[in-house]
Parts: sequence; C-alpha cells; structure tokens
Amino acid sequence: MMQSGGGGLGSLAFDEYGRPFIILRDQESKTRLTGIQAQKQHILAGKTVAHTLRTSLGPNGLDKMMVSSDGDVTVTNDGATILSMMDVEHQIAKLMVELSKSQDDEIGDGTTGVVVLAGALLEEAEQLLDKGIHPIRVADGYQCAAQVAIDRLDQIADSFPVDPKNPEPLIETAMTTLSSKIINRCHRQMAKIAVEAILSVADFDRKDVDFELIKVEGKVGGKMEDTQLVKGVIVDKDFSHPQMPKEVKDAKLAILTCPFEPPKPKTKHHLDVTSVEAYKKLQEYEKEKFDEMVQQVKDTGANLVICQWGFDDEANHLLLQRQLPAVRWVGGPEIELIAIATGGRIVPRFQELSAEKLGKAGIVRELTFGTTKDRMLVIEHCQNSRAVTIFIRGGNKMIIEEAKRSIHDALCVVRNLVRDHRIVYGGGASEIACSLAVSEAADKNPSIEQYAMRAFADALDDIPMALAENSGLHPIKTLAAVKSRQVKETNPRLGIDCLSKGTNDMKEQHVIETLLAKKQQIMLATQLVKMILKIDDIRTDEDKA
Repeated sequence: MMQSGGGGLGSLAFDEYGRPFIILRDQESKTRLTGIQAQKQHILAGKTVAHTLRTSLGPNGLDKMMVSSDGDVTVTNDGATILSMMDVEHQIAKLMVELSKSQDDEIGDGTTGVVVLAGALLEEAEQLLDKGIHPIRVADGYQCAAQVAIDRLDQIADSFPVDPKNPEPLIETAMTTLSSKIINRCHRQMAKIAVEAILSVADFDRKDVDFELIKVEGKVGGKMEDTQLVKGVIVDKDFSHPQMPKEVKDAKLAILTCPFEPPKPKTKHHLDVTSVEAYKKLQEYEKEKFDEMVQQVKDTGANLVICQWGFDDEANHLLLQRQLPAVRWVGGPEIELIAIATGGRIVPRFQELSAEKLGKAGIVRELTFGTTKDRMLVIEHCQNSRAVTIFIRGGNKMIIEEAKRSIHDALCVVRNLVRDHRIVYGGGASEIACSLAVSEAADKNPSIEQYAMRAFADALDDIPMALAENSGLHPIKTLAAVKSRQVKETNPRLGIDCLSKGTNDMKEQHVIETLLAKKQQIMLATQLVKMILKIDDIRTDEDKA
C-alpha cells in the first residue's frame, strides 16, 4: 500500500490496485452520532426552538425581549425577528431560523406558526421512530399528508375580489395580522394605512406590488395614533439655509447628483497661487462658476433644488440671494423615490439640465416636531402618486421599530391578496379542517405511512392548542369541543375563540388569513422536517460537540 502526505482532514492512500481512499486524521478527537441517536438529537434541537416561539403565537401571544451584545433592546413577537436575533449554535436549530426567514421573505406573515408546526411534526416523528418505523417511511407519510392538507385548503378557501372602491375585506385581513402585535390598540388605523398604501402602488394588471415605492419612515415622539400615510415622499432633511422659505407651492424640482462646486480635474493636481491677484482671480472664477450654475438651474424654471451632494456656505448664500431653496445631502434611495414621485429625471451634469427633466409637486413643506430642532421635508401632491410614505410616530425607538415590522407584515398580507385573492379562516379553523381531512385519508391508506399521516394530523392540532393555551383556555378541552362541532356542523370556519367574543365562527369574527400563506406554512414545515429525518450521521470535533 502506498501513502502520500495529506492536508488537514486526513491523508490520501492507495491500495494495491491504485484506487485512492482517505484515512481520516484525529479520529479519536472527533465525536460521531449515528442512527436513531442522531435523529433524536436533531429532533430535540428543533423542538427547543419551536417551544421558545410557541408562547408568541396568536393575538394573546407573549412578547420576547432580546438584548444584543452592545445593549440594544428589542421587544417583539414576530417569529422571524426573534429567531434572527437569537444566537443559535446547533446546525438543526439554524435550519429552523432559516425556515422562519424563508416564510418571512416569501409571504411576510405566519413566521411563528411555521416554526411551531415544524416543531410539532418533529415531536410526533420522535414517537414514530420509537415505535420502530423507518424515518424514510415517516417522511413519505408526511409528504402524502401535506398534499391532502393542501387539497383541503383549496376546497375550504373563500375568495373576494380585490376592489379599490371596497377595501373593507382587505382591512379586515390586515387587522387579523396586526391583532397579535404590540400595535394592536390602533390596529384598525394601521390596517387602513397598509391597505391604502398597497392600493396606491399596486399594479392590478400584473397582479403585483412594488415594495420599492412604499417607504416606511419613523420618528420618535408623538402618539402611535399620529401615524399617517403621506401620498408623496418624506425626507429626513431640511432646507440648507435657515432663512429659506419653509413651504414651496407648485414646486418644480431640479434633482441633481452633481455637486454645487467649481469643476476639478479628474487627475491628481495642485495649484500654485503666487500672488494676491491670482488668488482674487481664483475667487472670482469660483464665484462666476457658482453664478453660472445657479443661473442654469433658474433658467429651466426650477424653484427647488434637491442635491445628492453638499455645497459650501458661499453657494448656500448665493442660492438664498437668488431665492432658490435647496436641500443637500439627500441619499440615493430617497433621490430615486423623489424622481419617481414627482416624475422628474435625475440629472448628473448641469449642462444636461432642461425644463422637461424637472419634477413637479403640489407642495413641499417642512415638518417640525414638538420642542426639538428636528425637521423633515414632505413632498406632497406629486405628479405620480404611486410613491407613498408611511410615517410612524411612537413613544420610543423600540415601539417604532416594532411598528415598522408589524406594518411590513400587514403590507405583505395585502400584497398577497392582490396576487391571489383566496382566503381561509384563521383562529386554527383551517388547521382543524386539514387535520380532520388528513385523519380520514390516513384510515384509507393501506401502507405503514398511515401512522405518519395520523401523526401529521395530530401536529396540525398543535396550532389551535397553542392558540387556546396562550389565551388562558384549557387547550385539549377547547380543541376537542371545536373539532367535534366542525364534524357535526360540517363547518370548516369554526376555530378557537381567543378574544372571548362568544362565537367560534371565524367568518363572524373576521379572522382571515391568506390561502397563499397557509399553504406555504404547511409546505415549508413539511420539507424541513423531511430533510431533518433523512440525516442519520453526525461527525463533529469534540470541542464543538
């Protein structure tokens, strides 16, 4: 046998026929888990993450407080945010974090539910493995059950047309999303703002919404009820000179990405000023150049300049003298939004500036806040009203950040309804209906997968049980009562009465979820659990174990 020197993992050896194989190095310092132990360790990691989020599910779900290493405090019950801020070491637990993130990226809502469902599926799988059922059969059974559940969702789905003239059903759906958030005391107002924002920018022909056109801006101070939707753009800047007017009506905006300063050679240069005359000439040249630039802007008919770069005091003074209000240091994304909203063109050189490239706005005004010196600019009544800004107020930074996350969830839900206007009823009603359908299908399945299908049905019941538990109700008793009523009355709209309104019919309570989100939850959770069940060998360094 021949042997050659290897790298860090091990050495490469050849047998007598010249076939290569690798001898692993430092096997004694590595730990290895195989078979059922490996699967159980994975299931335990997944369950632990799911149990952390379980208490945050539903309208009465509790919030979690996260403190980062530098002392920043975040209070939230948004599943994706909680998991992204948790410092997770275990690889399978990291997959649960990714699961929540993918639900958030694709749908925007249901990030807690998808992790709780995956945790319940893993818990049920553990009992099946203990009975001696092979993990592949469990995974196959779960796949069959997920298909039955998705078919059942299609059957029980209701649909309503998305009509800009009748936004009430959209508002009710957004309110369901916001009911579990910190901002639920003014969730009707927030839902209304989210729906108005989406309807302003939605492209109904393509059935899509461009989120780039919706800007969410926050400012500490004021009450949450002061949150408003601005049909235009809010920029966190003020006019460059304090004596400039605080309001410009019928504004014609020159949107510049070139600096207000004399031209400089692009290459490295230095200038020798050897006499007073030369210095004065240079000063005169600069002044002439500033004059020329301001005149070029004035000649196009512009009465407001939005500049991406800064300009010095001389230019600022000259702009004031020439009665040309200006805003400096406006960031790239804001410049683009202003251009979209006002119908203007971004101009990279003064020579290219012309009257056709100006943006138009009904009014540009400066906002002041209480006793602070903070100011913001509002550009309203724009030529193209498709760019909107949601302006959030709140008592502290933490509340504003949570309100931004909640508004984002509501925006995503309304966008999903524009894409696909089918809905199912929340409060655990659709999960119970799917659970009953899967149990029925399991009884008809002749193979061993029927055990996995029944386990899937039990896992679906975990969501309504968590809702009942978080609402202070007896979980098993409440679930059993609702389940038997669903069967007796063949009414798939019956769910958990979390808010004690006296009826279990979720249609009457207006608890609505999008079909898209519910399908995605079941599919993503099933895919992840199948993947986890198929891992049967772990090899780690002892110091990492």
